[in-house]
Amino acid sequence: MKKYEIIEHTADIGIKAYGRTLAESFENISKAMFDIITDNSNIDKIGQYHIKLKSTDLDQLLVDWLSELLFLNSAKNLVFGQFNIKIDEKNIFIDADIYGEEYNKLKHKIGVEIKAVTYHMLQVNNNYPYSTQILFDI
Repeated sequence: MKKYEIIEHTADIGIKAYGRTLAESFENISKAMFDIITDNSNIDKIGQYHIKLKSTDLDQLLVDWLSELLFLNSAKNLVFGQFNIKIDEKNIFIDADIYGEEYNKLKHKIGVEIKAVTYHMLQVNNNYPYSTQILFDI
């Protein structure tokens, strides 16, 4: 099973990610986001961060999750390469450990700057085959 695919869009960029579980599709869409930001650079697991989020539905949980990662990237200059995510679908809750490091222009390639996570083309499929889809404003 492929992990993700890039969706070309006029002035934006999208991702459709897949997984054997909903959590794995969230992990793969997160990895894809940072592959776009760092042009597939290798990201070491120097720092570990823990994130917990609760939302109103799975679509909003995906937007909140990716927006939190984007905030950490833009405000704290962090990039992430590994994601261990647990999702409680009943309570619409995500509990994740993420691993990464500070962005280093000598080590990491410059990819595409993501300005925002959007609701356009947003999809969360929480039945097998699990998938998530999002469009980023670039």
